[in-house]
Amino acid sequence: MSLQIRLRVNNNAVTADVSPDTLLVTFLREHQHLTGTHVGCDTASCGACTVLVDGIAVKSCNILLAQVQGCEITTIEGITPADGSLHPMQAAFKACHGLQCGFCTPGMIMSAIDLVTHHEHSSEAEIRAGLQGNLCRCTGYHNIVRAVMQAAPIMGGAKS
Repeated sequence: MSLQIRLRVNNNAVTADVSPDTLLVTFLREHQHLTGTHVGCDTASCGACTVLVDGIAVKSCNILLAQVQGCEITTIEGITPADGSLHPMQAAFKACHGLQCGFCTPGMIMSAIDLVTHHEHSSEAEIRAGLQGNLCRCTGYHNIVRAVMQAAPIMGGAKS
């Protein structure tokens, strides 16, 4: 049995025939070849697979593709400005050394973008709480929080 799905991925219209049990993360990685969305745990515990669904951070390993029918999906590949420069959050992660191995980074950045976009003027404590669903085994989170605080004013939110 096949299911026809229509949605937008990184501002591109996509139509696909998929199995009804296809996960969003599987579709992005295997059908769209957007491998920046990582699979870490398959249980929605680590956040490595986080993408934006209609602007809201969602763990894509825990959602069926059918559940996002008609939605706008944004992956780490989709946040790059047209001129090829880094998104302000990516630039801040780079400047603040908010990554080490990089495995959690795409999901962490997508969650941080959601946090800053929807919770303007977040304090350090609020940023830490907002990123709680994303695990990083390398950094200790201090530089990640610094990066979010640095990017927030550029993106239009968060207290310095």
